[in-house]
Amino acid sequence: MAKIIDSITEELQAFIAAQHLFFVGSAPLDPTGHVNLSPKGLESFRILSPHRVAYLDLTGSGNETSAHIQENGRITFMFCAFDGPPSILRLYGRGYTILPDSPDWNSLYPLFEPIPGTRQIIVADIERVQTSCGFAVPLYEYQGQRETLVNWAIKKGEQGIKDYHQQKNLTSIDGLKTPLSKLT
Repeated sequence: MAKIIDSITEELQAFIAAQHLFFVGSAPLDPTGHVNLSPKGLESFRILSPHRVAYLDLTGSGNETSAHIQENGRITFMFCAFDGPPSILRLYGRGYTILPDSPDWNSLYPLFEPIPGTRQIIVADIERVQTSCGFAVPLYEYQGQRETLVNWAIKKGEQGIKDYHQQKNLTSIDGLKTPLSKLT
C-alpha cells in the first residue's frame, strides 16, 4: 500500500543513494501533448534538503523535461529497488532548470562529478513523498553504468555539443520552447 511521508527522510535518502537508476516524468499542460518518462543514471541525482532535489541533466535527443517544467513546473521522480527488499519511491514536485550561465550554477554544479555532455541542472522542490510496495518489480543484477553517452559527448567536443543543443534541444516534440532557446 502507498504511504505518504512528510519529507525525504534519512532512510529514504539512503534508499535513493543505493539506486543506480531513476526515472523522471513530466508532461505539458495540453492534454494532447506527450507525457515524457526518462530513465537516468550515471550517479547524477542529489538530495539538497528533505524537500529539494537536483539532477545533472545530460545532452540527449530531446529536452522534454526542461520544456515541460518551464511551462508548468510539474515533475515526478521514481526510484525502484531492483535488488534487496521491494520498494518504490516517488517524489512529486515543482521543478526549474539551471543553465550554465545562471548565477545558481556555480553553487550547484560542484555538488556533482563532472560528466561530459552536461546540458543543465534540473532542481525540484518536493511537495509529496510517496512509497509503495514494489512487489511486482523484478530483480535485476547491476553490472555498471554505460559509457556510451559520455564517449559520444567527448567525441563531439564542447562546440559539437553546443551545435547539437541548437539543432535538437531548443523545443519539445510538442513545440514548447526549452530554457536553452533563451541562449540563442
